[in-house]
Amino acid sequence: MARPLERALDTMVSTFHKYSGKEGDKFKLNKAELKDLVTKELPSYISKQTDEASFQRLMNNLDSNRDKEVDFQEYATFLACVAMMCNEDFQDCPDKMPRKM
Repeated sequence: MARPLERALDTMVSTFHKYSGKEGDKFKLNKAELKDLVTKELPSYISKQTDEASFQRLMNNLDSNRDKEVDFQEYATFLACVAMMCNEDFQDCPDKMPRKM
């Protein structure tokens, strides 16, 4: 039986591939695919009023090799940054720190 962290990694990988390649390269996310992923899979981390310019900035920040797509490494870096922000939030509120799975 997979442990929680193993399931989390499986989810991270399968979520990327669920959205990648709907258009173009099947191993990368274009801007529309990234927007769809973030909107559907991370709704608590993105405002419903997020405009197109905000998604373009996100895309530009993630696209480290400037190929106008987000590959798995860029996506993993993004998720690591989101996880670090969550950790900082928990450090500010130790009584809300998750302890049990």
